[in-house]
Amino acid sequence: MLEIIKRIESLSLDEKIQAINEARQMLHEISPFKSEPVDFVKWVKNDLVYQNDYNPNSVAPPEMELLRLSISADGYTQPIVSMPDEDLKFQVIDGFHRHKVGKECDDIHSRIHGYLPIVQIREEQKDKTDRMASTIRHNRARGKHKVEAMSDIVIELSRRNWSDEKIAKNLGMEPDEVLRLKQISGLAEMFSDEDFSEAWDVDFEDELDIEILGDTDE
Repeated sequence: MLEIIKRIESLSLDEKIQAINEARQMLHEISPFKSEPVDFVKWVKNDLVYQNDYNPNSVAPPEMELLRLSISADGYTQPIVSMPDEDLKFQVIDGFHRHKVGKECDDIHSRIHGYLPIVQIREEQKDKTDRMASTIRHNRARGKHKVEAMSDIVIELSRRNWSDEKIAKNLGMEPDEVLRLKQISGLAEMFSDEDFSEAWDVDFEDELDIEILGDTDE
């Protein structure tokens, strides 16, 4: 083991990171926690990590600054949840703001050598609908969700033949909440077979506050 460590220490920075990632992956393959994504955190160059185009989560500037201060003072204590694509890049599922801080804050970018810590969601979640649902599950209980963006996601899942029951179960919603989000879009065909519930009066300039149950870094 000491000989392996000495060999890794003699490598260049990029070669060292690659060797450490490979060693961690081999250990992960025999780990009793192999089914848990957090069992294998790897470092990848930040230009290989990119945001998704559907995240309805919003972080106010003061909270974003607090996240920056937290990462600056405490380091990265949570990896970025991702899914690899066909180009061997990684789309952010959860952790967009952690990803943004690592890319845009010069002191942190320098400290972590232009890399970001990531984990990958399970292989069976490659479909876009599964990725969208995973994003919502990760950040629904913290921060703020824009109502219009949440409505768009519900409509997208409906168009992909997800039933209201499946949407509610996978996004952690009540059935009536799913119906109301579908109604917000104004697309009658999305709920033509439903009893029209009492409409929401929603100003799309406002945001839906969600009780903060966990970290607010997303």
